[in-house]
Amino acid sequence: MTPLLETKDLCYTYGVGTPFEKKAVQNVNLQIGQGEFIGVIGHTGSGKSTLIQMLNGLIRPTSGQVLLAGRDIWEEPKKIRAIRFKVGMVFQYPEDQLFEETVFKDIQFGPRNMGLTEGEIEQRARDAANFVGLPENLLEKSPFELSGGEKRRVAIAGVIAMDPDVLILDEPTAGLDPAGRDVLLSEITSYHKKRGNTVLLVSHSMEDVARVADRVLVMNSSHLQMFDKTEEVFSHSSELESIGLQVPQVTKIMSLLKAHGYPVETCLTLEQAVGQLLPLLTKGGAGA
Repeated sequence: MTPLLETKDLCYTYGVGTPFEKKAVQNVNLQIGQGEFIGVIGHTGSGKSTLIQMLNGLIRPTSGQVLLAGRDIWEEPKKIRAIRFKVGMVFQYPEDQLFEETVFKDIQFGPRNMGLTEGEIEQRARDAANFVGLPENLLEKSPFELSGGEKRRVAIAGVIAMDPDVLILDEPTAGLDPAGRDVLLSEITSYHKKRGNTVLLVSHSMEDVARVADRVLVMNSSHLQMFDKTEEVFSHSSELESIGLQVPQVTKIMSLLKAHGYPVETCLTLEQAVGQLLPLLTKGGAGA
């Protein structure tokens, strides 16, 4: 089966031929299938932001290819804008990009640029608003009157309204309080399940990634360090820590318990840990 999204020997170098030349992405090869939820992690400067911007055609590779459904997205450079409707991206702090008079008009902006009919534009905007939990009474308000979390939802709804095959979210929960982060993550996962599209979540929160991702992509110093199932990636705690990343706290605690002889397995979430620890507590906490 052809991967939905694929890269072949993907490279990008900033400032080619200048004293400031810097290799941001080097020889990245990966395949992502339809409907996957991928976590993208890496230290600052690892190349992850450059990578995701190449995936939707914002940056043209220095060499190598990005393939969408088997076709090079730069095959026809004049049509690269159409790729961005299929691979939608929500930038970090996307609320800074809101500019329309009302929330509803802001959400409609993407679909309107796709050449859809007014009826289709309105339906997509309403569906997207529902997906991210924006109540009807907010749609006619100015986006600048909203809270930070509400603005974030508007920005995400604007991309969802284009109905992309791939949704890329760059730190969507940055700056939100814990409650706001949990609500937004829940809405994103609900959208993913209902829509069945492919989602890439870039995050510094290992807990967030552990909760939602099927697989995790790890960038390190412009290279693809790891790309595997979430449980497998986070089982390499020493390797992750050596490149400046942490495993989720609950994963670390459970690994320590296992190392001390307790009959537990790798956990990614608090719920999973509780499920393993409660039976042990009822038995008096006996170890192996």
